[in-house]
Formats: sequence, C-alpha cells, structure tokens
Amino acid sequence: MPPSRLEVSLADQRLDLFRGHECVRSWPVSTAKKGAGEQSGSEKTPRGWHRIRAMIGAGCPAGTVFVGRRPTGEVWTPELGKEHPQRDWILTRILWLSGNEPGVNRLGDVDTQRRYIYIHGCPDSEPLGEALSHGCIRMHNRDVITLFDAVTPGFPVLIKSPDQEST
Repeated sequence: MPPSRLEVSLADQRLDLFRGHECVRSWPVSTAKKGAGEQSGSEKTPRGWHRIRAMIGAGCPAGTVFVGRRPTGEVWTPELGKEHPQRDWILTRILWLSGNEPGVNRLGDVDTQRRYIYIHGCPDSEPLGEALSHGCIRMHNRDVITLFDAVTPGFPVLIKSPDQEST
C-alpha cells in the first residue's frame, strides 16, 4: 500500500486519512444508496484503487453550490434546499476521482472518472453514516474542506466493499 492514502469503508460509511500506517483522521460519509458497483449508470459507488484526478473549489465559501463542476453563484441555505428538494447537492469542494484499475474502475463502461464520481460536500443537515448518495461519497462541508486541504491531485484512494475490509 502507498505510504499515504484515503480509505473509504462502504461497510462503515467512513473515510480515513492514512499517513504511512497510521490513520490520522477519520470522517463519517454517505456512499451510494444502491451499494457498490462500477457499471456506468448504476448509481453505485465504485470499488478499488483510485486517485484524485482534480480538486475543485479552492477558496470557495462553505456551501458553494456546484453544477457540472462549476460554481453556480449560489450558497446553499435551508431555504434554497426547500425550493429545490429534487437536487442532489454538490457543495463546497469536489475531489474528482479516477480509477486506477483498467477493466475494474477505469475505461469502458466502468470508468469512475467518466461517471463523475466525487468526494464532495453536502448540506450539513444530510445524514452521514448511511448509504444515501447517487454514487458519490458525501461529506459535511467543514469536513470536506479539512480533507481538501490535506490532500493533493494524484493522492491514492481505496474504496473498500465489506468483503475487502480485512485487506
């Protein structure tokens, strides 16, 4: 394993930041409601080794709303949330993931990057620790800012399903 990495536990709905063999930070997350899977259009969270392809939102205020990886000029509020209850809110920061494993999570119909799978902020009112997303990995805003400031493009990310938890 690389000396520094992120590990996402689908079983525990947790994201851990490792420096060497030591877990230095841990946060609750929400991954896909439909479970683990790599297929395009599945709304599932892809497993395996990834890397951070791009980091979007540096310097934006907490709650900045993104659509298509671009800030809309809106900042999320409970009132805005009530006006648009159908929106899947992507807020504050985006860590866009790219798969490292051809045929597993890279290229063809299993390409994490082309599926637009991110680690991103969500409204702080959204529950974490439960699988409720459309495939991405959601975090509360203050947590995704802390994570964003602790990683760099190319940083390794391992997304583990329950059957991989012992590895």
